[in-house]
Amino acid sequence: MTIPTFARIAALFDNGTEAMTRFAAQRVGRRSVMTRIGQVMVGAAALPMLPFDRSGGRAHAEEETKEFTDQQCEYWRYCALDGFLCTCCGGSLTSCPPGADASKVSWVGTCQNPKDGKSYLITYNDCCGKTSCGRCVCNFNLRERPGYRMGVHNDINWCMADTKSTMYHCTVAAVVGLSDAG
Repeated sequence: MTIPTFARIAALFDNGTEAMTRFAAQRVGRRSVMTRIGQVMVGAAALPMLPFDRSGGRAHAEEETKEFTDQQCEYWRYCALDGFLCTCCGGSLTSCPPGADASKVSWVGTCQNPKDGKSYLITYNDCCGKTSCGRCVCNFNLRERPGYRMGVHNDINWCMADTKSTMYHCTVAAVVGLSDAG
């Protein structure tokens, strides 16, 4: 390709681009272009705030055909639990194992009992004062909210509010009562 041929192709490209720009300028106003640019910018800024599934593809077990024990992550009360089950660590559904104390603060979740079909408000308390149990780890994020909504965020070490010990051991799941979101 010689230089004059390249110059002609460049001139055709320039003329075509100019013609398309003039055509668009005659039919589209500046305000509508600015509106579109603003919408794209706001949409791009809001994208990280959208909820997403962090369950790793595990199906949340609300199947009525299976019965799960309180030592399995699929047990209905654990729908928003993130941590080790105290039932596997020497405690129960509602009480910490010996040597550990319930955190002063907790997070809440609403879980549906497959036996009666009702939704219950569950409070999740971390048990503090001993090293991590390391057994029966569960991580469900059903209806979890971002970290700035702390009362409904389960990834926080709630033992940090404890004055005795900030060490996390396990988590209990106590039923508070029926939920209105049913």
